[in-house]
Amino acid sequence: MRRQHILKGDDRRIWLIIAAIALLGVLILPLSQALFGLRFSYTVRVVALGGAILGLISGALGCFAVLRRESLLGDALSHAALPGVAIAFLLAGRELGPLLIGAGIASWLSLRFVAALLATTRLKQDAALGIALASFFAAGIALLAYIQSIPDAGQAGLDHFIFGQAAAIIESDVRLVSAVGIAVLLVLALFWKEFKLVTFDPEFAGANGFRSGRLNALLSTLIVVTIVLGLQLAGVILMVGMLIAPGVAARQWTHKLDQMVILAAVFGAFSGGVGAVVSALDSDIPTGPTIIVAAFALVLISLAFAPGRGLVWSRMRARTNRRRLAARNTLRDLYRYALAHGASDAAVPDAFIRGVGDGSAELGLRELRAGGLATLDAAGWRLSPSGIELARRRRRNQQLWDLYRLHADELGLPVLDADSQSDIATRLPPAAVAKLEKLLPESAEA
Repeated sequence: MRRQHILKGDDRRIWLIIAAIALLGVLILPLSQALFGLRFSYTVRVVALGGAILGLISGALGCFAVLRRESLLGDALSHAALPGVAIAFLLAGRELGPLLIGAGIASWLSLRFVAALLATTRLKQDAALGIALASFFAAGIALLAYIQSIPDAGQAGLDHFIFGQAAAIIESDVRLVSAVGIAVLLVLALFWKEFKLVTFDPEFAGANGFRSGRLNALLSTLIVVTIVLGLQLAGVILMVGMLIAPGVAARQWTHKLDQMVILAAVFGAFSGGVGAVVSALDSDIPTGPTIIVAAFALVLISLAFAPGRGLVWSRMRARTNRRRLAARNTLRDLYRYALAHGASDAAVPDAFIRGVGDGSAELGLRELRAGGLATLDAAGWRLSPSGIELARRRRRNQQLWDLYRLHADELGLPVLDADSQSDIATRLPPAAVAKLEKLLPESAEA
C-alpha cells in the first residue's frame, strides 16, 4: 500500500510538471511582450509556432531513439539528408516540398545503407553510423560546391539547411509541418504497444509473432520524417539536438514510457517556442541554435534536479544514507557496550565509542544526540529511554533475521532475501515470525 501511494505521488508530480511547463509555454509570448516589449510580428508568431510544433513532434519520437540507444542515428540521418536536398534542387528547384522529399529519401537510403553494413559485415552499429554520416554529408557538401559553380544558380540558400534558417519559415511551411506531424503522431499512437514492445524487449516481440524488423523500419522511418521536418529550422547539424535533448531531459523525471513521451513532447514544444522568442529579442541571435540551447538547458536542469535521478537529489540522498548508517552503527555500539557493562543505560566512555566507530562515530553521535536518542555527561554517552527502546527493537530484529537464515528451511518459512535493515515483521507472516520468536534467547537483553 505504501509503495502504491508513493507511485501515485510520483505520477501526480509528473502530471503537475507537464501542466506547469505547458502553461508556461502558452504564456511565453504575452510574458515576453509585457516584460521585454517584444512585438507580435508575423515572423515571430510563425517561427514560434513552427518551433513549438516541431519540438513537440521531435520530443515524442526522440524518446524511442534515446531508449533504444540510437542517439547517433538521428545525427547520421540528419547529415545524410544534405545530398538529397542538393539533388532535389538540381531536379526541381527551390520549392520546399521537393527539397524535403529529397532530404527524406536520402536519409532513408542512409538508413538502409547502415542496415546493409550491419547485415553483411562485422562492423558495430556506431561504426556503420559513422561511415554513413561522413560519406553522405561529404557528398552533400560536394554537391553544394557543384551547385555554387553553376552560372546564375548559386546555392540558392541551400547552405541554410546546414545550420537552419528559421526566419525563412512562412505560414504554409507551418501548415505542412503540422499536417505531417499529426500523421506521424497518429502512426505512433496506432502502433504504440508494438513500438513499446520492440523498444524494451525485441526478442520477446519476435517470439510472439511480431515482425520486429518491419516495426523497427517503421519507427526509424518516423524518425527520418521528423528529422526532415526540422531541417529548415535547425539544420542538419543541430537537428539531432532537437530530437534527443527533450527525451534525455524527460527520462530523468519518470520511469513510465507514456509519461516520458508526453513530457518530452512538452519539453520540445517549450524549447522551440522559448528559443524562437529569445532569438526575436535581438536580430543577431540565430533561432535554430537558440532553440537547441533552450533544450539543453532543460537537460541540465533535469540532470541536476530531477527527483530520484538528479545529481543534487543523489548527493542529498547519499548524505542522508551516510548519516542514517552512522547513527545506526553508533547506536548499536553504544547498546552493546552498555549491556556488557551492567545495564542498557550504562555510560559509554567518549574515547571508546569514537575509537570503535572510526571516522563515522562523530557523525553518528551527532545524529543520535539531535534525535534525543543519546546524551553526553561527565561519565560518557548514555542512551535515552527512546534510544534504548529503538536499540532493543533493532537488536531483536537482527536476531530474528539470523534465526531465519539458520532455520528457515526446517521451519517451512517463506523464501525471501534476508535484509537485516528491514523490519522482519513486514516481510514475513505473523505465524512465521512467531515461530522464530520461540527460538529467541530467554533474556530480553540478550
